[in-house]
Amino acid sequence: MLQDIPQIGFGFWKVAPEDCAGTLIEAVKAGYRHFDCAADYANEASVGEGLAKAMEQGLCTREELWITSKLWNTYHAPEHVEAACRKSLDDLGLEQFDLYLIHFPIALEFVPFEERYPPEWLFDPDAESPAMKPAQVPLHETWAAMEELVDKGLTMRIGVCNYNSALLHDLMRYARITPYALQIEAHPYLTQDKLIRLAGDYGIHVTAFSPLGALSYVELDMAGAGDSVLTEPAVIAAAEAHGKTPAQIVLRWGIQRGTSIIPKTTKPERMRENLAITDFTLSKDEMNAISALNANRRFNDPGVFTEAAFNTFHPIYD
Repeated sequence: MLQDIPQIGFGFWKVAPEDCAGTLIEAVKAGYRHFDCAADYANEASVGEGLAKAMEQGLCTREELWITSKLWNTYHAPEHVEAACRKSLDDLGLEQFDLYLIHFPIALEFVPFEERYPPEWLFDPDAESPAMKPAQVPLHETWAAMEELVDKGLTMRIGVCNYNSALLHDLMRYARITPYALQIEAHPYLTQDKLIRLAGDYGIHVTAFSPLGALSYVELDMAGAGDSVLTEPAVIAAAEAHGKTPAQIVLRWGIQRGTSIIPKTTKPERMRENLAITDFTLSKDEMNAISALNANRRFNDPGVFTEAAFNTFHPIYD
């Protein structure tokens, strides 16, 4: 029987390549076994070095680990999906993923590995007016190629990221293999209740990225210091009641509502703190009070950042 995804994972978005190997080893020592990666994070080879060292040192076995990676936008065409998956596997030093996801429902023109890797968002960064270049690739063709990865044993499971309800309904009308997981931004300011309920109705697990909200985005100027959910009275009250930090309360809220979470930190003490959320339970009133903070505040919104950073208006949410 396939193992279930560990509910508390570790995300490698925005971890500098030079820090990845050491961070991975410290995370394994702290108790993490679920690691969330992506080609676009530009650090998979460095994460792979950490994985190899952790296993060589006897800190864990491959069978104990859950490794997720993601198909980048420029590799949506069916003829590029397998090569992109194999590239991530090679960089991470693995033979098979536990889960491989479509990173965004955004198809961009192919950029060869040898030309630029990872290719990021711009088709030609050196152009006079660099911009994104959409590709004429329907999502059903990409999904069929993802299914072939399972058939070939390159990944045990497949899924999607950043899909909305309409795309999820559509996917379930043509999927031969049901997606295992939907990864979305979710935190008390963006609870996504309807989407999470819909995924559950389809038997799809939900992983919440940016489970602490604005903390991941302040340094990118995509959020302000005043956007932090950790200063909310409902969160502080629960922290005082349970003898936990506000961050632990927000992470506990995330797993208690049934999603897995992938917080990120390079500090060993924070790694341990983020894992120490299974020895208490928030009351129904506490859960409701934190959920009531929802403001539909999305920090990771292509409808905003693609225009600001890549000269292309490309929303995927209304």
